Amino acid sequence: MNTNYKFAIDRISKELEVQTQQQNKYIALYQSIKQCILKVELPNHWKLPSTRILADELKLSRTTVLKAYELLLLEKLIESKPGSGNVVSYSSGNSQAKIVEKPKSTIGFNYPKISEKGQSFLKNIELINRLPSDNLAFRPGLPPIDVFPVNQWKKLLNSYWRHVKASGLSYSQATGLNELKESICNYLNVSRNIKCIPDQLVVVSGSLQSLFLIASTVLNKGDDVVVENPIFPNVHSVFKSSQANLIPISLDNEGINIKNLASSGRKKPKIIHVTPSNHYPLGIKMSLTRRQELLSWASKNGSLIIENDYENEIANLNETLPSIYSLDKEDRTIYMGTFNRLLHPSIRLGYMIVPKYLLPAVEALQEHSHRFVSPSIQVVMNQFIEKNYLYQHIKNCVVAAKDRHDLFKLEFSKKIKNMYLQEKPFSSFHVVAYFNQEKTAKEEKEIIQNLKAAGITAFSLSKCYIGIPEKTGLIFGYSAVRPAILKRKMEKMSSLL
Repeated sequence: MNTNYKFAIDRISKELEVQTQQQNKYIALYQSIKQCILKVELPNHWKLPSTRILADELKLSRTTVLKAYELLLLEKLIESKPGSGNVVSYSSGNSQAKIVEKPKSTIGFNYPKISEKGQSFLKNIELINRLPSDNLAFRPGLPPIDVFPVNQWKKLLNSYWRHVKASGLSYSQATGLNELKESICNYLNVSRNIKCIPDQLVVVSGSLQSLFLIASTVLNKGDDVVVENPIFPNVHSVFKSSQANLIPISLDNEGINIKNLASSGRKKPKIIHVTPSNHYPLGIKMSLTRRQELLSWASKNGSLIIENDYENEIANLNETLPSIYSLDKEDRTIYMGTFNRLLHPSIRLGYMIVPKYLLPAVEALQEHSHRFVSPSIQVVMNQFIEKNYLYQHIKNCVVAAKDRHDLFKLEFSKKIKNMYLQEKPFSSFHVVAYFNQEKTAKEEKEIIQNLKAAGITAFSLSKCYIGIPEKTGLIFGYSAVRPAILKRKMEKMSSLL
C-alpha cells in the first residue's frame, strides 16, 4: 500500500475509535478526519486514500466514506484535484488548524550551557556572507551557471545509478574515492604543475569545510593565525570562531609582506592563510619573491601555510606563477581548491592537499563529523574530469565570464556616476567598486540593503577588513548574469545609486 495512504489511515483509525462511540458512522469518520487535520496530524497537501481503499482498510461501506469526504469538501478542509484525488488543504479557509508549538521562552528551564566554542561560532555567524541565493545579479562568487553542461552531468549521474552495485551504497572512505583523487591529482598536475599523490588528498564539500577541519585539527584557543587584510569574511569567521588570535597584515602590489609580522611582536603563528593567485577581494597576485619569502619565514618559525587557490583557473590565464605548494620543500603547505566556484555552488565538492603528518588527525575529524562526500557526486565528478568535460567547461566559462566582465565594466561606466571600478584586468568572477566620495560602513550597509530590496545583490568591502576598514565599497559578481539581464539590472541599479 502507498506509504502516504498508510500514514493517513493509521491516524484516522485512531481518531475513529473515539468518535464511533458517539456518532453515526459517516459523521464519526468525518469528525475523525477533521480532528486529524485540525491537530495537524495530517500535513497540508497530504494525499488522502481513495474512498475504496479507506473503506476496505477501515471495514466501512464506500458510501460512508463518500459522505464523510463530501462534508470535508463542503467545509473546505480538503480539496478534490482532478486525476489526483483528495488532498488535505489548510489554505482553503481552514484557519483552525494549528501546530502545537513548544514554548518560545527558555526562562526558568534548566538547560545545559552552550559550549564556549559553540557560543563563539554563534557570535561570529554574521561575519559570513549569507545573502539570499535567488538574486544572481550581482552576487559574487558565482561562475557562469547557465553555461554549465547540465545534460552531460545528468547523463553521467543516470549512468551511475544504472550501474551502481549494492556495495556502492554503503559507507565510503572519509577522505574520498581513490579514483576521484587520482583524477584531481592529474588535473592539478596539468593545470597548476602541482605534483601530489592521492593519499595526500582529502575530498570535502568546499573551502569552508577545509578550513573548519584544519582549524579544528591544529588550533587551540588563543593560537595566532596570520591572515591577509582585507580577507574573505567566511575565512575570518572560521578562524575567529575557532577562538584563534588573528593577526591581520595589509597588502601592497606584491601581496602580503610577512616581514611586517616581525614588527608586531607577536608569538609564532601556527597558520598563515593566503590567497596568492587572486587575493580576495582586491585581486592582487602575490609575486614569486613574496611566495619564497613566505615559505622561508614559515620554515624558520614552524608555521603552516594555507594556500587557498580559489578561482585559480581564471586568475592564472595570462600569468602563471608557481604555487606555494610546488615551491615548498618541507611539506608545510595545505593546498585548497574547490569545484563549487567553477561549476556551481550547489555541487558542494572541493579538495585539499594535506601535509602527511596532519592526515591521520584530519581523517579522524572527518570520520567524527562530515563522514564523507556523497559517492555519487564523486563518481560523476571523476567521469566529468576523465571525459575532458571539465577542461571544455573551463574554456566555456572563461569565454562567457570575459564577455560579461567587459559588458559589466562598460555598462557601469556609462550608468553609474557616483562610483568607479577598481582598475584591474579580468582575473576573477567579481569586481570591486569604490565610492567617489568615501562612505561610512553604515552608509555602505544601507546602500546594500536598498539594492537587496530591489533584487540586486552586492557584498560589503568594509566587511572584509579586520578592524577599522581602510576602504568602503561594493563587491559585484557579474559572471552568472546573462547579458540582456545584466543591462536591465544595471539600469535599475543606476536609479538606486
